[in-house]
Amino acid sequence: MDLFEKIRTLPTGAGCYLYKNAEGEVIYVGKAKNLRARVRSYFLEANQLASAKTGSLMREAVDIEYILVANEREALALENNLIKQRKPRFNILLRDDKTYPYIKLTLTDRHPKVFVTRKLRKDGSAYFGPYFPGNLAHRLVDVIHRSFLIPSCKVDLNRYHPRACLQYYIKRCLGPCVEGFVSTEEYRQAIRDVQLFLEGKPSELEARLTERMTAAAENMQFELAARLRDQLITVSQAQDRQRIASTDDEDADVFGFHFENDMLAVNLFHMRAGKIVDRRDLFWEDLPELDLPASLRSEEVEPELEPDPSVPAPEITEDNSITEEHSIVASPFEADQPHGEVIAEACDEPTLATRYSQLAAGSPSQSTFSPAAFFSALLKQLYLDQGYVPKHIYVPVDFPDRVLLAEILRERTGHKIEIAAPQRGDKRSLVDLVCQNAKQSYDQRFRVLQPSIKNMQEALQEALTLAEPPERIECFDISHIQGAETVASMVVWEKGVMKKADYRKFQVKTVTGVDDFASMREIIHRRYKRLNENKEPLPSLILIDGGLGQLHAAAQALTEIGLTTQPLASIAKREEIIYVHGQEDDPVVLDRRSPVLHVIQKIRDESHRFAVTYHRKRRQMRDRTSELDDIPGVGTITRQRLLEHFGSVRALKQAAEKNPDALLSVVNKATAEKIRQFFTEERELEAGTEKLTQISTNS
Repeated sequence: MDLFEKIRTLPTGAGCYLYKNAEGEVIYVGKAKNLRARVRSYFLEANQLASAKTGSLMREAVDIEYILVANEREALALENNLIKQRKPRFNILLRDDKTYPYIKLTLTDRHPKVFVTRKLRKDGSAYFGPYFPGNLAHRLVDVIHRSFLIPSCKVDLNRYHPRACLQYYIKRCLGPCVEGFVSTEEYRQAIRDVQLFLEGKPSELEARLTERMTAAAENMQFELAARLRDQLITVSQAQDRQRIASTDDEDADVFGFHFENDMLAVNLFHMRAGKIVDRRDLFWEDLPELDLPASLRSEEVEPELEPDPSVPAPEITEDNSITEEHSIVASPFEADQPHGEVIAEACDEPTLATRYSQLAAGSPSQSTFSPAAFFSALLKQLYLDQGYVPKHIYVPVDFPDRVLLAEILRERTGHKIEIAAPQRGDKRSLVDLVCQNAKQSYDQRFRVLQPSIKNMQEALQEALTLAEPPERIECFDISHIQGAETVASMVVWEKGVMKKADYRKFQVKTVTGVDDFASMREIIHRRYKRLNENKEPLPSLILIDGGLGQLHAAAQALTEIGLTTQPLASIAKREEIIYVHGQEDDPVVLDRRSPVLHVIQKIRDESHRFAVTYHRKRRQMRDRTSELDDIPGVGTITRQRLLEHFGSVRALKQAAEKNPDALLSVVNKATAEKIRQFFTEERELEAGTEKLTQISTNS
C-alpha cells in the first residue's frame, strides 16, 4: 500500500502520526485532532511552498504510521514521548540533557542512605527536590551527614563489613556497615527524622527530637541528648531561614531567547519565592530549517510543520493526485499581526526586531525561524516528564498549544499552572531581562569569548555534579608498548592554568604485562596513600584518562586508602564521554563546542603527552644500556630482539627461571643456556649478599 492509499484509510480521530523515509527511519512526529485532515494537508502545494521544511519532509517521506488516542491531551503527551524516543530530525529536539539535583533516600535498603542524584527512578526510594541552585542539594546532604549521621557512601549497607570507614570515626556516620555499632531501631528513628526534615515538617520533627532528648537526659545518656539538641538547633535554624526567604510571590520559570545566524541561545531563569535562584543555558546550532509554520495563522493548530487547517484539506482522486481548489494562503502574520511587535520588544535586538517586522509585513527574509513553534516544542519536552513544575511559566511569545499544555500540566501536578506571554508590566520587564541574558550567552558561546576562571569552575562543578567549584584537578594516564616500560603521568590544573611545577611521573613497579587497570590502581594508591599519610590536601577532582575500567580501578585504590568521598571522574577516548564515579549509569555527554569539554580535553591531552614523553625517555635509556650486555654471546641485535619479545628485563628473568624453553623462540639453545646460567648466578649472588647482611646485622 503506497502513501496515498494509506492516507485514505486514516481515521478522523485524535492521535499521532509518524512519517518515515525509505530506510524506515522516523523523520517526523506530529499530533492532530483529526488525523486524516491533518495528514492530507501536507500535500497542498501551497503549504509546501510556504515552508521549505515541509517541502523537504514530503520529498523524503515514503511511509506513514499512526497511533489513535482518546483525545488531544493524550496525543500531546504521546507526541512528546515519541519525539524523545525516536529523535526525528525534522522535529525540534531538546539537545540539553541537564537535570536538576534531587536528594534520594533509599528506603528499600536494609540500612537506607541519602545522597544527591539527577535521575528519578521508580525503585521505591524517596526523592526530594529539585533543588535550586544545584549545590543546595549538596549542602543539605552535608547537614544531614553532620546532624543526623546518615551516610551517602558507596558501601553496600545490605550486609555487614569487618570495619568502618573514616566517616564513622569522625562522627559523621552511625556506622550501619558494622554489626553492633547502631541498633536497627535507632537507625530507623534517624531515617524518619531525615524524612521529616526533607519533607518540610519541622513541628513534628522538633516534637520527636525534644521527646527523645528529654528521655535521653533522664536516663543519663548525655552524649545522645547533646546530639539530639544539636539536631534541634539545626532544624530551628533551617526553619528560620525558610521564613526569611518566604514571601507572597510564587515559584516561576522565565524564558528568553536570542536567534542570529541560524544559531539560537535560550535562557531559563528559575524563580523560587520571588527570588532568582538559578539559570539554565540552552543552545542550538543546527536550526537552518526551522521555518515559520502555518500554525501561526490560526490558534487551533500546534506549531512546527503543521499545515493551516483553515485551508480545506485536499481530496485524493482516483489517480492518487491531490486537488488544490484552495491553494492561496495568507501572509503568516496576517491573522495575528501583533506577534512581530511582541518579539521585537522581548529581545530588544535590532536584528531580531527587523527580521520579525519583515515577517509580519509579509516581506521575504533569509531566516524563517519560528519562536512560537520552538517554544511549544521546548516546553513540552521540558515539563511533561518533570516531577515538579512551577505555578507560573513566562515565555517571550505566545503559541497555539499554550492553554492545552497548561491544562495537561495542571492534571499531572494537581495544582494550577499558568503559561503566559506577558506583553507589559513587571513580568514583561522580567522576560526582557532574561532575553538580554540570552544575548550575552549567545555571545559567549558562539562568538568564542573566553569565560572567566570563576565561570569555568562553576561550569565544571555543574557539569560533573561536584559539591563545590574545583580549584585543583589532578589527571592520570598510563603509557606503554605491549606492557614494556609501563609508566604513568600526573598533570595538574589549578585555577584555570596547568601547573607544571606539580607534574609527577611514575614507574609502574608491581604490574607485569599489559594491564592498564592494575597499573592505574597501583599509581592512584601510591599517590594518595602518601598524601593521606602526610595530611596533605587532596585535589578537588581526580581525572582519569580512560573508560569505566580505569575509573573503577582508581576508585578501588581510593577505597583501600579510605578516601571514599574523593570526587573522581574519567573521560573515554574517541567518544569523549565523561563518567563520574557513583553516577556511571548516567554519563555526562557534553556538546562538542562546550567550554567545559574543551578544558577537560586539554587536561587529558596534556597528561597523555606527558606520559608518552616519559615512556619514550625510558625506552631510550633501556635501549642504550642493559645488563644483558654482560651476558657472553648476547650482542646488540640479540638484546634488542629479547627486549622486544619479552617487553622488559624483569619479564625475561621470569621466563628464564620458570620456563627456559621460552627463550628458544628468540635465540638458539646455547645462547638460551648462557642467559639462564647468567640470571641463576646473579640470583645466587644476591641471595648470598642478603644473607651476609643479615648476619652482620644480628651480630
